[in-house]
Amino acid sequence: MKISEKYYPYLLIAACLLLFFPHLDVLYANIMEARNFNTAREMLEHNNWVLTTMNGEARYEKPPLPTWLAAISAGVFGITKLWALRLPSAIISTVLVLFSFSLSRKRLKLSAKQSLYASMILATSFYILFSGRNGTWDIFAHAFMLGGIYFLFQFFNTTVQKYRNAALAGLFIGLSFMSKGPVSHFALFLPFLIAYIWVFKLRTYKNRISPFTLLLLITLGLSSWWALVIYFGDADTAAVIADKETTAWANRNTRPFYYYWSFFTQSGIWTIPAFVSLLYPYLKTRVANLKAYRFSLIWTFAAVVLLSCIPEKKSRYLLPVLIPLALNTSFYIEYLVRRFSVLKDKRETFPVFFNFGIIATVAILVPVAGFFLLQDNLKGLWIWYVLLSLATLIIGFLMFRFLAKRKIERVFFLVIIFTCAVVTLGFPLVRASYTNEDYAKLAPKVATLLEEELPLYLFENSSPELIWDLGQRVPVLRDREGLKLPENDRFYLIVEQEREAEITELLNTYNLELMRCYDGNITTKADRNYKTRRIGCLYLVEAKN
Repeated sequence: MKISEKYYPYLLIAACLLLFFPHLDVLYANIMEARNFNTAREMLEHNNWVLTTMNGEARYEKPPLPTWLAAISAGVFGITKLWALRLPSAIISTVLVLFSFSLSRKRLKLSAKQSLYASMILATSFYILFSGRNGTWDIFAHAFMLGGIYFLFQFFNTTVQKYRNAALAGLFIGLSFMSKGPVSHFALFLPFLIAYIWVFKLRTYKNRISPFTLLLLITLGLSSWWALVIYFGDADTAAVIADKETTAWANRNTRPFYYYWSFFTQSGIWTIPAFVSLLYPYLKTRVANLKAYRFSLIWTFAAVVLLSCIPEKKSRYLLPVLIPLALNTSFYIEYLVRRFSVLKDKRETFPVFFNFGIIATVAILVPVAGFFLLQDNLKGLWIWYVLLSLATLIIGFLMFRFLAKRKIERVFFLVIIFTCAVVTLGFPLVRASYTNEDYAKLAPKVATLLEEELPLYLFENSSPELIWDLGQRVPVLRDREGLKLPENDRFYLIVEQEREAEITELLNTYNLELMRCYDGNITTKADRNYKTRRIGCLYLVEAKN
């Protein structure tokens, strides 16, 4: 059954609804999300929309646009609902996927099918999927930037609607800066310019000076206004934070230049096709559009090289690389769909059988592996386990069947369906790992203590997750200016468990009585996501006579 091209965007939206939106509240907030969510909470509760804060302390490290969106969503649906805080990420990820489709189809003039392949690959790539389900800044910056690139591409190629394209390009590039500063400008936009100039060249610009000026003004206006407000409103704090961030980029998480050479593995389930798509000598005579293939290849490599020049390196920083990489991978998939049925050379067929054979095998083994790992903790989750098992078994057998018949397009879409099934039916099973018997919520206790006569303090704003678990703002003893002891002889103090020795030494003129430690980890200590900084210990502190 053939589906008309006009329905392809709806297929992408349907896939995104299954990939990014279900069960957004299953995973508890990680450290990056906690920073964003704390700031969003204080926007709603303390009206700190511009001079942003985290537990009363200035938080100017990142521009506020994603936090605004999280705060608005939480204001509508509830600040304690994680799915509401993550909802804007799911929406902007869908926008990213749709921009990817339009860029491939309308700007690069690829076939509708290949454009669909590229966008589906992007939506199911590991870090795109991860970021689209988390309330972090990165996905916003790169989604807005791809929108800017989409309109800039048209601005470069035609004089039709040049003011409209220039204004929209400036708008989206500016919104990208408002999401995470110049990160996407360096990691996605600059590599795009390198690839575009290399492959397509730049046409005469004489009749585009005015619209280009408009583009620059909009971009600069959106990119600079918040920084200017911070500079004139709280210059000293902004300078301290800027120095700290600059030092971190140069000295924290430093890795060698070649650290990102395995970047294609970040596409997850598409690792092998992504790697093959990078083999230019092999694919240059096989792709349907060589010029566009060169463009996506150079865009991908330029992004990796530029990111490799930055001393601080983390795997998640490769997120922007996955955008051109998905486009690049689609050239290989399009070739397989078109030619695999007649290929005889085992050097070409073996990687295909191996890649999709592994995925099919994993799909079939999901029920066995799931039961073996989770059998003791499936109470209340059996319906999800059964549904997931049935879905993956059917998908796995169908993949083997169509792979044997060399119907690669059907195998490709089964991979997409498999990924959607894992998210929609498998994510609830994550709750089977939430078995920490010591788990205790800190927020209700904080709310009670704040109503008592004795003041309550948090030692320091060092654990964003612990601050999020507090449920509301709590004053700190030590901030950027140093330790400030209260006038009261008796007070309550919350401190991370791992810093108890430090507190004992600093407050040696006080008696410290441990009331209770509240473990905010849902998982057990054996889980790699268990963080001691989520354990908040409550002390009654009293001055020695």
